[in-house]
Amino acid sequence: MKIDDVFRSQIRSALTRWERLSADEASARKRAAVALTIVDEGLGAGLPGIENPRVWSESPAILLTRRAAALRKHAGQWALPGGGIDPGESPEEAALRELHEEVGLALTEDNILGMLDDFVTHSGFCITPVVVWAGTTRGFTPNEAEVASTHRIPVTEFMRDDAPLLEAIEGSVHPVLRMPVGDRWIAAPTGAILYQFAEVCVRGRPTRVGHFEQPLFARR
Repeated sequence: MKIDDVFRSQIRSALTRWERLSADEASARKRAAVALTIVDEGLGAGLPGIENPRVWSESPAILLTRRAAALRKHAGQWALPGGGIDPGESPEEAALRELHEEVGLALTEDNILGMLDDFVTHSGFCITPVVVWAGTTRGFTPNEAEVASTHRIPVTEFMRDDAPLLEAIEGSVHPVLRMPVGDRWIAAPTGAILYQFAEVCVRGRPTRVGHFEQPLFARR
């Protein structure tokens, strides 16, 4: 798998065909957008259980962050760059703005490939995932007030045979979804968005994820 025009066209075509589910206004108490950004793998993810390449790799990866420890909500958790949609903004505009504010990556609407399903969280947010193509990107400038670290996770890591991890939770008929990464894991909602991207855009499978549960710590 290479980060090239063929892969870019594959993702765009998959999202063009995708009949996206949008949350209705009643469930969209707080609107937010995240940028699921495709970059080159670079020098690797820097995570236990993922071997870093010795040379710069142009295999496709997804940009993830660890949220700063001082943040009021979801501190230290895995995240896609993103945040609340300002009045008058579209989800696409918000995702690009947050991507620039959080990691210093300035892209335009030409870099947007499409959107995945809205995900409504227990904490009251309706998250719209915007898929963005960054291509070969040598570095980021994280905003230390919001971002503890940035990671380029290979797309192939989200297509492992043991993904997703599903676990029953008391009080729900639906399981908690987690995506394994190295010897760690990323929970829904971020994990669910990553799983849908792998299924819809890479494998070409029509997969919904809005019903999956979040672990209790992610609901605050």
